[in-house]
Amino acid sequence: MNFVAVDVETANSDMASICQIGLAIYENGTLASEWNSLVDPEDYFDGINVSIHGIDVAADSGAPKLPEIAELVCKHMSGRVVVCHTHFDRVAIRQAFLKHSLSVPDCTWLDTALVARRTWQEFSWSGYGLKNVCDKLGYKFAHHDALGDAKASAHVLLAAICKTGIDLNGWLKRVGLPISLSNSSGKGAFRDGNPEGPLYGEVLVFTGALGILRREAAELAAKIGCTVADGVNKKTTLLVVGDQDVRQLEGMEKSSKHRKAEELILKGQAIRIIMESDFKELVILAVESTKD
Repeated sequence: MNFVAVDVETANSDMASICQIGLAIYENGTLASEWNSLVDPEDYFDGINVSIHGIDVAADSGAPKLPEIAELVCKHMSGRVVVCHTHFDRVAIRQAFLKHSLSVPDCTWLDTALVARRTWQEFSWSGYGLKNVCDKLGYKFAHHDALGDAKASAHVLLAAICKTGIDLNGWLKRVGLPISLSNSSGKGAFRDGNPEGPLYGEVLVFTGALGILRREAAELAAKIGCTVADGVNKKTTLLVVGDQDVRQLEGMEKSSKHRKAEELILKGQAIRIIMESDFKELVILAVESTKD
């Protein structure tokens, strides 16, 4: 049972701004080697991201740029099953490689959030974040450290295999099937998002000038499981910011929703802030991952 677990941290809300990559290589279900590196994102560091992972300009000084380590990353990932928790790391890697006109690693992806939702009933519809699942499993790790998160994702997969008896190849097929095999309608549409969507339980808010109609964006979000809300509050978990706003403002001026989200993050609320282009890529990959 061989696979690679990966996680990244980003410098700002542009998911291509990778500032750390962690890789854990497993052979026969055992950690065989690991690799971890800071990365020069060639972009600005947003204070809100720094508050989460602790990596800033000073800490990142002298780190290699992505093109300098891309060959090594591809060597570990290409042709293998690559594990991460939710699709965000997958999107970040793809966006960063494309930004530098590099060939994206050709691998088979497995989302351990989808695995957790199909293994432990209490995580079927909510609470399946990496830390929450690992707390249940009694696994301690350095959260928001790329290598720590990568190994935690691997632990979730290995625990699920042990509990269910489904092997790695079996999980690649199982995540494309409904959460409840005895009832494909799942929990029912008591919320706006598709209950079987990969991101069910996320409460998403849009802000700024989007390249597509808000109605269309909301439909895409609901398709992958997100509940779309008008304003940022204590239930918000995901804020999508118009690309133009991020690239022009470079973190210096932000919408009221953006500022409110950052205030809540600083108070400990888990809100992820991403760009519209990254959201679109997330939708594509999320839909792809659940196809049988």
